[in-house]
Amino acid sequence: MLMHTEVLKIIEGGLDKNRDKVQSYALLLSNKLRSEGEENLAARIENLINKKTVHPVYLDEFMSKPIDKDSRLEMVDVFYSETHQDEIILSGIIKVKVDNFVDSLKHRNKFLALGINSPESLLLFGPPGCGKTSIAKYISAQTGLPLITARLDGLVSSLLGNTAKNIRNIFQYAKERPCILFLDEFDAIAKARNDDNEVGELKRVVNSLLQNIDDFNENNILIAATNHEKLLDPAIWRRFTTVIEVPKPSESEISELIRLFLNSVDYDFKDDAKKLKKLTNSLQGLSPAEIKTICYNTIKLSIIKEMKLVTYPLFLYQVYLFRGYNEQDIPIALFLNEHGVIQSDISKVLGISIRQVRKYTNNEVDKNEG
Repeated sequence: MLMHTEVLKIIEGGLDKNRDKVQSYALLLSNKLRSEGEENLAARIENLINKKTVHPVYLDEFMSKPIDKDSRLEMVDVFYSETHQDEIILSGIIKVKVDNFVDSLKHRNKFLALGINSPESLLLFGPPGCGKTSIAKYISAQTGLPLITARLDGLVSSLLGNTAKNIRNIFQYAKERPCILFLDEFDAIAKARNDDNEVGELKRVVNSLLQNIDDFNENNILIAATNHEKLLDPAIWRRFTTVIEVPKPSESEISELIRLFLNSVDYDFKDDAKKLKKLTNSLQGLSPAEIKTICYNTIKLSIIKEMKLVTYPLFLYQVYLFRGYNEQDIPIALFLNEHGVIQSDISKVLGISIRQVRKYTNNEVDKNEG
């Protein structure tokens, strides 16, 4: 599958900002991929080509990003909703709150026509990996507005005085463009000012942040996210018109996440409610990001093993590895057996003999009888 010419032409077109060149060579590449039997990749390329721009913003407007003078790092990343959209699984009440916020943004012009100039700002909080960033991207996609994400590694300067300047520069950058400003890991710059461990200069940084939020909220859209809401300054909470807690997924949501992350492959427990229930129980307490990792690790292992479909024992094997269990706590063979995996399947997954499998399971039986 030698398609170097098409790839080089697409890169040239991107560097020259020649959209037509990118599209024509991308289409040629998709046709060649299809002729090679790469249907899925060809379809993905064609979907990107056929997608229409959903907002009136020229991408060039976002090319000149603010830079920290000390580190020379760019302080923002820009996410374009027409090129990517995460599918998200949310509980009923959270989905309602998020969609209500989106509806408010979509009808903002009508509110302004009636003289209702209400700030539109959203604070998301909860454990890491539970979908706060995905929600921000979802809102970006639903509104058709680019998402400008502040990069804290470029925002927090070695000189705290410069940090306040960086905050102003980011807010100013976002104010000059139709977009949504997203402040992730918000607690890094919004810590409570009554914390005796913080120096006075850092407290002035928080004051600067509050002033910039007040100014920005008048006519712009702000989203912030934190894993440590208890660290936030009390005054921060009053700056947000909508506050949503994003907890770890419930049992029904875990089941939906499994189906979502395995939707590109066949798996033998798709219609087996009993096995799906056991897998759901084994994933309790994990975040969507962690569940996604387990699903993708299982898919990769099934490909490596040249299996035609993802199997229930293989998925459980990845759960065991991800959870950090060890042979002293519970042998992997016994773990699989306790979750209903038959001995012959345990032998295949672990690459050990039936005799060895029986040794692990029989030992446990003997202990229980004793």
